[in-house]
Amino acid sequence: MASVKQVQVTFDCADPERVARFWCEVLGYVVPPPPEGFGSWGDYDRSLPPERQGAAFACMDPTGAGPRLFFQRVPEGKVVKNRVHLDVRAGTGLVGAERVAALEAECARLVQLGAVRMYLLTADEYNESCLAMQDVEGNEFCLD
Repeated sequence: MASVKQVQVTFDCADPERVARFWCEVLGYVVPPPPEGFGSWGDYDRSLPPERQGAAFACMDPTGAGPRLFFQRVPEGKVVKNRVHLDVRAGTGLVGAERVAALEAECARLVQLGAVRMYLLTADEYNESCLAMQDVEGNEFCLD
């Protein structure tokens, strides 16, 4: 039986570097070093054929614990709700008003980075509150 060693989450988007840098700020991720032989990602990008320049970008958890995020340019825009989304765990262990306050504080920080606040899902008998948001290209994610 095979075992999974790593997971990468891939985003389709219009501007891979912009979306990657947004998620770096959200998660505390970093841009990995450029391929061997290149002083920067810009140098690497300029070595590609024009149609491939700016077509992809990535970011990673500097501790190695979280999945690598990969962003690839696609020609079509986003038209429907994501089937998979990230939950950014901003309120872990908190409940009630304390949890909502933590979610709202993180929401305010992310809005300054270009995110859009959608709506708050209030706690019910099964789930704690979470806050639905969109990244800089409209991909949904939750503050949980």
